[in-house]
Amino acid sequence: MTGLLDHLRTHKTPARLLLTLRALVRTDSLWLVVLAVLIGLLAGGAVSLMTKATFLVHQILAPGHSRLSGLQHITPLHALLVPIFGGLLLGLWNLALTRQRHRPVDPIEANALHGGRMNLKDSLIVAGQTVLSNGCGASIGLEAGFSQIGAAFGSRIGRNLRMHRADIRLLVGCGAAGAIGAAFDAPLAGAFYAFELVIGSYAFPLLAPVACASLCALAVVHLAGANLPELSLILPQTIPPLAYPFLILLGIATAFIGVGLMKSVTLTESLFRRILPPLWLRPAVGGLLVGLLALISPSVLSSGHIAMREGLIMPPTLWLAIGLLLLKALASTISIGSGFRGGLFFASLYLGVLTGAAFTGLTAPLLSLPITLCTVAGMCALATTIIGGPFTMILLALETTHSANMTAAVALAAITSSLTTRRIFGYSFTTWRFHLRGENIRSGVDVGWMRTLTVGQMMRTQVDTLPAETPVAQARTAFTGRAPRYIVVLDRQHHCMGLVEYAQVQSMITPANQPLQNLLPPDSMVLAPEDSLSRALAAFERTGLPALAVTDTDHNVLGILSERYVLRRYAEELERTRRELAGEKHRR
Repeated sequence: MTGLLDHLRTHKTPARLLLTLRALVRTDSLWLVVLAVLIGLLAGGAVSLMTKATFLVHQILAPGHSRLSGLQHITPLHALLVPIFGGLLLGLWNLALTRQRHRPVDPIEANALHGGRMNLKDSLIVAGQTVLSNGCGASIGLEAGFSQIGAAFGSRIGRNLRMHRADIRLLVGCGAAGAIGAAFDAPLAGAFYAFELVIGSYAFPLLAPVACASLCALAVVHLAGANLPELSLILPQTIPPLAYPFLILLGIATAFIGVGLMKSVTLTESLFRRILPPLWLRPAVGGLLVGLLALISPSVLSSGHIAMREGLIMPPTLWLAIGLLLLKALASTISIGSGFRGGLFFASLYLGVLTGAAFTGLTAPLLSLPITLCTVAGMCALATTIIGGPFTMILLALETTHSANMTAAVALAAITSSLTTRRIFGYSFTTWRFHLRGENIRSGVDVGWMRTLTVGQMMRTQVDTLPAETPVAQARTAFTGRAPRYIVVLDRQHHCMGLVEYAQVQSMITPANQPLQNLLPPDSMVLAPEDSLSRALAAFERTGLPALAVTDTDHNVLGILSERYVLRRYAEELERTRRELAGEKHRR
């Protein structure tokens, strides 16, 4: 401690403060809660600022109104010109960013692959583009920008304090929790959004910082007046027993609708790339198409938050619900497919309400279901498919309805939707986008360490080699006094052909006169020293071999890697990560 004080005296005040905070955080976990509160305040401020900025842009599209999806009608001039102009601005902005060699990192990707490292400048750009996209009427939500900037604050603070990898990932989750909790006026849903999606797991020591961040962000939004008024719903007093099988059917239906929506976005993107090669022109054309749909119903504009609330209070009739569902799904698909920046979380809530209303009308001849039950269940079930967080949506239902009885029934639809989606598709919207880029990410669980562990670091460099023409009888006596586990078989140019187990060479059923090359497995393959742990595991699974040779680009053998050793290292890293999440590992 004396050395730390001496070091502080030789530095300027900001550096002293930074070093003091770093020392406090590393020695006392209570200071993590203090940092989480700070991140929550920053996230709440960002949500308030972005929300008010979006309202100002909405005034251009609909003078006198700040919530587009609640409009009853819109003039053709505003419906067409503003989305086109906004799309053109976004396209030119994207064109200016094409020289940027790197792309923004999503909070889930940051925690899964990069130890929570995010670029604050890139995140500010994402937030700005989200405000522009939503402000000009694109049928997408602000949640992508909210969570991006909130998580980036957490990442920046953690990196500036040179905190441990697990702590930085936690602060990223705190930022995302604060942003989502403030955006939906639902602190519990925001906290479990971080647990399920951004951090990837729940542990008791993480609850205090994440919950504090979510609550503080919500307080800032309320103080800034950027929150919506409380929603008052007419809830059923009891849930009919026969409603539960129908809620299961609703969960299955929303899963198929959500998967269809995600695949439609991918198809729309490919169509825009094929029809409109200029990247900068696509958002303007997408804005034109969304504007034309808005002439039919303005509820397709923006995130649909007000339309969703109106749908919960006064649900539409069967055919109106189906029509609005198709319009909103088409508008959201076009918006994202044409290049507007935003997410489907907000939009999926409105789509879910419409799905629930349509489901009530379709099942009316069989059973009269409480329509509020179906709209809330549809909202949560469809959003579960899109974002991949069933418990997040269950808590959102609880904080929206304030009814434990209702929430228990809604949970059935959300869980059914989650299971069905996993069975038929396996991805949420975010992880599906990662999959299309070639990233195998299912959640925010930390798998980045799998890429830092390479085959070259794990392989055994001491190898035993023999020419391919060596008879088995000679191979049995080639290693006097020892028995190697594997023999690397070389061709005449001393290039690796594969591995042969020494136990197979010593086996009495192996003919003594045949050459070693006849014992090589037919699907033998080799690894490169720069291959990651995940690639090595995939190679072992694909070949079914217990070990593989490691070679350079000229097929010269460098070493051997066994599956048993890789699995042991994998288990060790998983245990280390579990201990960090559970707070069992002392911070350094």
